[in-house]
Amino acid sequence: MPKQPLLEIKNLHASVEGTAILKGVDLTINAGETHAIMGPNGSGKSTLANILLGHPAYVITGGSILYKGEDVTEWKPEKRGQAGMFLGFQYPEEIQGVSVVNFLRTALSNKTGTNYTVLELRLKVMEAMRDLEMDSSFADRYLNEGFSGGERKRNEILQMAILEPDFAVLDETDSGLDIDALRIVAEGVKRLQTDERGFLIITHYQRMLDYITPDFVHVFVDGHIVKSGNAGLADSIEEAGYDAFRPELIVG
Repeated sequence: MPKQPLLEIKNLHASVEGTAILKGVDLTINAGETHAIMGPNGSGKSTLANILLGHPAYVITGGSILYKGEDVTEWKPEKRGQAGMFLGFQYPEEIQGVSVVNFLRTALSNKTGTNYTVLELRLKVMEAMRDLEMDSSFADRYLNEGFSGGERKRNEILQMAILEPDFAVLDETDSGLDIDALRIVAEGVKRLQTDERGFLIITHYQRMLDYITPDFVHVFVDGHIVKSGNAGLADSIEEAGYDAFRPELIVG
């Protein structure tokens, strides 16, 4: 009997403030697979990421999202998080007055239903921070306050390492990172790749994929996937640019 997909997106349409952004997205991700979506600015990639995690600003106008076989199209963000879905933000927000360790304790307690003490979580956090080459003092700093771009992105991977989601969307996690920070973040993601976990990596450029080899690459243009292939497709994008994949520009 075929194994049930981890995530299925079926003919998904969505808009924001009355403007259509997603125009029929179909995508299936199985456990153990890493998919990459590449596309130009304004193509709808980040909209897709936010919709998958239930951002209220976006309105789904057609289609559905199934997670582990269950229709989650109308689920609230917190319910999706509790079910094992995760979003690494393109622009992580700062939260004044809430330390990193307390934020993670609350998030993990909400996900698992276990009320962790700060000490219990601190031990888990410190190990993950060492892997990400983060100074231990970050645990007590307010979430993303005064963090550099690279520190914010590492903090997103730290959250993922602590929450251990079954399905993770990384929305342009590579943006704004220098080569050293990119390597550290990519290695952090690779440590979390398992046969049970699925990833959707959203990016403009190939450089993240030089460290994390995806099973599938999808070209996203004007609100939908226009081409899919293996990791080699990313090389074609680098060589030809996104215009080569725009349907209206393809002749015969």
